[in-house]
Amino acid sequence: MQKLIRWSLVLGGWFFASAMMEAKTFRVTVAAAGVDRAAQVVKVTLPPEARGLNVLADARGGMLPLQIEADGTARFIVPAQKAGEVLTFTLSEAKMKMGPGIEVQRDPGQLHFTLNGAGLFDYQMDKEAVPRADIPAVHRRAGYLHPIYTPKGTIVSDDYPPQHIHHHGIWAPWTKATFQGRDVDFWNTGANKGIVEFVALDRTWSGVVHGGFVAKHRFLDRSAPTPLAALNETWQVTAYALPGTTARVFDLELTQTCATADPLILPKYHYGGLGYRGLGEWLGADKTNFLTSEGTTDRVKADEQKMRWVHLSGAVADGVAGLAVLGHPGNFRAPQPVRVHPKEPYVSFTPSWEGDWKIEPGKPYVARYRFVVADGPADRAQLDAFWNGYALPAAAKVEELP
Repeated sequence: MQKLIRWSLVLGGWFFASAMMEAKTFRVTVAAAGVDRAAQVVKVTLPPEARGLNVLADARGGMLPLQIEADGTARFIVPAQKAGEVLTFTLSEAKMKMGPGIEVQRDPGQLHFTLNGAGLFDYQMDKEAVPRADIPAVHRRAGYLHPIYTPKGTIVSDDYPPQHIHHHGIWAPWTKATFQGRDVDFWNTGANKGIVEFVALDRTWSGVVHGGFVAKHRFLDRSAPTPLAALNETWQVTAYALPGTTARVFDLELTQTCATADPLILPKYHYGGLGYRGLGEWLGADKTNFLTSEGTTDRVKADEQKMRWVHLSGAVADGVAGLAVLGHPGNFRAPQPVRVHPKEPYVSFTPSWEGDWKIEPGKPYVARYRFVVADGPADRAQLDAFWNGYALPAAAKVEELP
């Protein structure tokens, strides 16, 4: 009987301790900044006793979902934060089922990204899956994003356009280059001097806050006696379930390393690097609207300017839609010069425009970009806030309340 009493006391103590643990309250504070910020991806580390709490509640009853990794790292998205505003949230447990968020589904030759069931974009892995049968084999490639959808489901990218058959949604080849003494060109595939190939899909993930993939590419020198890889490339693409807004947001981080003991030499040139190709219907000097972070709307004047972001838009079936490319301030030669074509609906973030450089063995080239896709015309103040949220994300802390 005494043993039973002792066990009862022990169990009673355990339940009491559990109740005390469950009663703990944690606050997350997002620090203020001197600028408006939008679509901030905030990262915090949760204490072990808080890792079962998966939403943040604000004082007005709004909820933001948390995505928590096994090590306690949690990410959430702050849709908007005004300059000087401090945001506070209470960690809580969701009382209702949350939406699926970002889902990544694989077909034999594609990855399909959706947000709560609506299409975001596809990643192309099969170079033979071409939109037209008459595309020559020399141009066929994979390892790029297309189609890209607005929240209304409008496509704002193009693939193998007749005017520039080597353009592909969002892609990232170098143009004028030298490798082992040979002139190579990974952008203009018709010259048959080079191409970027899809190699392998490393992993994918889905989640209520973010989902993505990691894939490998290679820059193949076709001018060599036997085709030879000059660079190996890794793409990490992450899409976000941005709440409270009609924009779609995703990031690309690309890493390029030498595939041999020889560098890739990149002379000064006016295009090549990260590229975005807009809709075919936007072809023509007066068919695409441009806006840069410097306020330039004239595409001729914007060409080769250094800019933090650039927005392209044009007419679609039910109005206007567009996409903005945001360059990270940590990129090489940031803010990078941008090629803005006088008639074609495309842009290219081109560090080579500022002079000769090279990618050397043991010194990876890393570049990061964010893409904001939306229906409607460009809003400069809003796009500045998106850039601030990307380039200057808030510091956040978790603390237990007494």
